Amino acid sequence: MSCRLSVNINKVATLRNARGGNVPNLLNVALDIERFGAEGITVHPRPDERHIRYADVHDLKNKVKTEFNIEGYPSEQFMQLVLAVKPEQVTLVPDPPGVLTSNAGWDVQKEYSFLKTIIEQLNKEGVRSSLFMETDLTQIEAAKEVGVDRIELYTGPYAEQFAKHKEMAIQPFITAAEKANSLELGINAGHDLNLDNLKYFNAHIPNLLEVSIGHALISDALYLGLEKTVEVYLNCLK
Repeated sequence: MSCRLSVNINKVATLRNARGGNVPNLLNVALDIERFGAEGITVHPRPDERHIRYADVHDLKNKVKTEFNIEGYPSEQFMQLVLAVKPEQVTLVPDPPGVLTSNAGWDVQKEYSFLKTIIEQLNKEGVRSSLFMETDLTQIEAAKEVGVDRIELYTGPYAEQFAKHKEMAIQPFITAAEKANSLELGINAGHDLNLDNLKYFNAHIPNLLEVSIGHALISDALYLGLEKTVEVYLNCLK
């Protein structure tokens, strides 16, 4: 089974918000991305709504036909949103307010009780849960214990090392994936995956289910066009 491509459309919302109004139209872009073959749409609403707005999430839920994935820190406001919208998947990230981008995984052992309560709420509503994680095997074991369905491997370190030594860059992720597989945890991945490093990552990670890609894909679309860009990313996952 091929790994699914979920396109993060935060950068589209950033462009829209730069001028006000509704250009580019976020909903139309999401529907086009689906039409071009992507199997999911990802959004990450932040408290300051500097890109995706909470109203966008409600609008997208009514129109998105593929898998809808909402990322975010599980604040009270965020949980109210996702429990009202009930997307197919919620990816929990440990971002403090105001952070530029997600650049670290959960310390599940430290946040055990908090995360267990949050995940129980999601499970009760039939929403698949995922935790943004680094490759620490002890933390992955703790993720299993809190009852999460999947982990999303934070691939920033892989992307940083890829050009210098791709074999070394991928090894911790292979080990982490093998551990997750042994625990029957689903595996997603995301952060700085692009046309240079995606195919190699997908080829070496056993049972990779989904990648979430936004910044690189939207940037490539400036040169290739959105339809062609989605096509070439999908080809990397075959």
